[in-house]
Amino acid sequence: MKIETQFDSNYRKVLVAARRARQLQNGSSALVHTQSTKACRIAQDEIEAGKISYVRKDVPVVKPLVDENGLPIIAS
Repeated sequence: MKIETQFDSNYRKVLVAARRARQLQNGSSALVHTQSTKACRIAQDEIEAGKISYVRKDVPVVKPLVDENGLPIIAS
């Protein structure tokens, strides 16, 4: 799994902002302090602050190993 914080195109940035705005409209709390009350503007502010990342789908997702306590095992 590869987590991206930089956007390779404006199209992807708009898609991520739209999805985050939808989450905000459904009750998620904002990750940054902003004067705006509009979900789209808050999502844009979060992206500009570097608080939003996304997972690239073209990279296969691998389920992490989990120990008996439910904690992920980090292999180095």
